Amino acid sequence: MARTLVPLFMFFFFGANAQTALSIKDCENLFQKNNLQLLSEQYNIAGSKAAVIQARIWEQPYVSGEINFYNPNNKQVFDIGKKGQKALAIQQLIYMGGKKKSEIEFAQSNVQLAELQYEELLRNLSYQLKSSFYEVYFGQLKIKQLEKQITQLDELIKAYAVQANKGNVALKEVVRLESLALSLRNDINDIQKTVFSFQENLQILTNTNENIIAIGNESTLNQQMLVPSIFTLSQLQEKAIEKNPNYLKATKQKEQDEINLRWQKAIAKPDLTLGGTYDQSGGAFSNQVTLTFGMSLPFKNKNRGNIRMAESMLSKSSVEIDQARTSLSAQLATAYKTLNYQQSQLSISMQSMGDFETVYEGVIQNFQKRNISLIEFTDFIESYNQSILYINEIKKQIVLSKETINYIANENIF
Repeated sequence: MARTLVPLFMFFFFGANAQTALSIKDCENLFQKNNLQLLSEQYNIAGSKAAVIQARIWEQPYVSGEINFYNPNNKQVFDIGKKGQKALAIQQLIYMGGKKKSEIEFAQSNVQLAELQYEELLRNLSYQLKSSFYEVYFGQLKIKQLEKQITQLDELIKAYAVQANKGNVALKEVVRLESLALSLRNDINDIQKTVFSFQENLQILTNTNENIIAIGNESTLNQQMLVPSIFTLSQLQEKAIEKNPNYLKATKQKEQDEINLRWQKAIAKPDLTLGGTYDQSGGAFSNQVTLTFGMSLPFKNKNRGNIRMAESMLSKSSVEIDQARTSLSAQLATAYKTLNYQQSQLSISMQSMGDFETVYEGVIQNFQKRNISLIEFTDFIESYNQSILYINEIKKQIVLSKETINYIANENIF
């Protein structure tokens, strides 16, 4: 598990609770190992596999018999000897029309649906995990950037307070600087609330009681921000159709409904009961052995209702496949366009941000030398603050958009 030195501001940010610094890989490992929902869903798969075993089992043979209780001729109780009476019968139900085969196929399809359900749950929770991680990570970066400004402002406030006491500057200038610092601290409080909320999600998903501090390689992330997808939109849509669990579940559901329709039609066909009997003295002749058979006559019960229901379910699942395909394509198209737009906005913003940093240092120095007014200084600081928060937010949205594309396509595209 990766650990790292925690910046001083993070101790105030997370309080006195136990905390741990984790990368996205660390969180994913804990998630797959500890998540209770995933562990619970695995039991559904095990249960579905057990149902297949049960479906393969045929009905047990039915054995019956009779023995003499009282022979009035000989006035003998339980006369079951050579001149007495006893009989034995055995019967076995034989499924006709492919019932047993359809039942097994239906149970096997339930296993496949349970596995897809597990994959869908894994995909959804993994997406929540990554989204929460990056919300925490970029929230921490925002706080760090604001803390840097507050530290510089606090130094200016101390210096101006000394000058105000000497009468060299107006007290209102000190108050204006304090108000600006207070505004930045209020921004930190708002961000902190959001980070706490997503940190709670991380704790639940990884099943840990520790506060998670998100760590990552900022330079690597910045290099990847403007990297475009190596796939076209149509290629991504093809991949999603091949791997998206929600779409695969829709196709598997149709296959199961087709099996169910065959099964219900097979149920309408009567089953055969075969057997044999042995009768010592009660038959047409002594020690009689006979072959028995039986079959119900489906005059009224032809399973029409269940067949019609199965046909309706099959029609419904066919429509749902088309709906799932349409929804999948639309979701990917939106995510793809959103990512391209966000990358173009970041590219424009990054070009101007380099000048912003240079001007920021110059403004700080010129204000200390009193070459610019307090109003000019505070206006610039507020604009600068909005700019760095905006760029940080765009970076976060780009990462989340890439994760959304990975989520929909169910493949690590980025």
